[in-house]
Amino acid sequence: MNDSATPLLSQMDGKINAQVAPRGTLEVLSQLEVSALTNTAHRMDLMDMFRRCSLAVLNTGNETDDAKGLFDAYADFRIEVVRRTRGLKLVIHGAPSSAFVRGRMVEGIREHLFSVLRDIVFIGTEFSELLADEDADSELLTDSVFQILKHARALEPNQSPNLVVCWGGHSISRDEYEYTKEVGYHLGLRGLDICTGCGPGAMKGPMKGAAVGHAKQRIKEGRYIGLSEPGIIAAEPPNPMVNRLVVLPDIEKRLEAFVRLGHAILIFPGGVGTAEEIFYILGIVTDPRNAGLPLPVVLTGPPGSESYFAELDRFLRLAIGDDIASYYRIIIGNAEAVGEHMYACMRKVRQQRRRDGDAYYFNWLLKIPREQQRPFLVSHESVAALRLSRDLPRHELIAELRRAFSAIVTGNVKENGIRMIEKHGPFELSSQGDLVAALDNLLAQFVRQGRMKLSGEYKPCYRVIPLD
Repeated sequence: MNDSATPLLSQMDGKINAQVAPRGTLEVLSQLEVSALTNTAHRMDLMDMFRRCSLAVLNTGNETDDAKGLFDAYADFRIEVVRRTRGLKLVIHGAPSSAFVRGRMVEGIREHLFSVLRDIVFIGTEFSELLADEDADSELLTDSVFQILKHARALEPNQSPNLVVCWGGHSISRDEYEYTKEVGYHLGLRGLDICTGCGPGAMKGPMKGAAVGHAKQRIKEGRYIGLSEPGIIAAEPPNPMVNRLVVLPDIEKRLEAFVRLGHAILIFPGGVGTAEEIFYILGIVTDPRNAGLPLPVVLTGPPGSESYFAELDRFLRLAIGDDIASYYRIIIGNAEAVGEHMYACMRKVRQQRRRDGDAYYFNWLLKIPREQQRPFLVSHESVAALRLSRDLPRHELIAELRRAFSAIVTGNVKENGIRMIEKHGPFELSSQGDLVAALDNLLAQFVRQGRMKLSGEYKPCYRVIPLD
């Protein structure tokens, strides 16, 4: 039997035991590299993270946002890194049977599994000291993002700017999902590649549409890049379209990877995760140090999504000021116009990169505020300490709002956040005067429109209280 095959050892109750050899990454390793991987794999913290991310990857294609339910259903799941003469293999016990066809692991899932090993175990140990340093230099943090993307082969040095980052909700309506596919199709027809958070919904649709557009243009090497992080991937397993998976150490590195790697930002309807991303990008493009560096931001949705974007626009103007609207463009119900606009934006980005001598494949010149790079450790205490007040400087308020939405994402879908809410009750967000009503209305709209959870009844993990 070929060494890269997946021999089926046993199957019971819809779960499979198997052995898997690398393909797509980590196929060629020196003995020292194998030793490093197998030795660090015995670190309990890394192995627990690797186990959780691996289970999520093996669940690829099964749409869920219940991380706790997934781990409970596969409580006996185990995965081991085993050394061989020619490299390594993974020994898996109790994997979801949906990851296998006729006793062999689906190729895309196999590639993702070893991408997780590469990122969690190998690169995670290489940058462990830097990532643990709360006072780490901004340039070093940016370099760590670059190194992770480079090891993942996500950088294309000879590719002209063509990567569109697509953000949006994992829990969206059928009309919205079809619209994301239509937009993706028009992007693909124009030779543009896609980068998303790698999950379902608005993260999957643009990739599916672009794949059709690429096929019609006979583009065989289309990139469908998925960027995730350990706390998110279990709730949003990679969708089947992703052909390059990268797991960043935390949400801040993930967000930085999006804006360093991508050339334009396209935002579909979504919930609090999308709101977090919106505040992140607005905190960057409004920084005076980034004046003259094009990073286009477009908000778009199908006919019928006008009220969603109107409410979001109203909140942004109220919280930050009317001039914030000059940093984004809203296009409703015209997928072709979105494709044309994105294509035109790529020409401006290319001209700027050539003018300033910046790389096409990584936006080195972009300045990211230090407070946007520092991980926000969500707890009831840290959330209660947030102050959502217009008395703050604009960039500080934007950063605080980003952290507030990050906390709600944690309470909604991350296993540790769900358990925090179960134990201590909802987070408390303090907000100023009219911001209380505006924030509460925006969040209530997400709940009414079913944007907070993919399945099951949504129970709010937060409450908004007036700021003293």
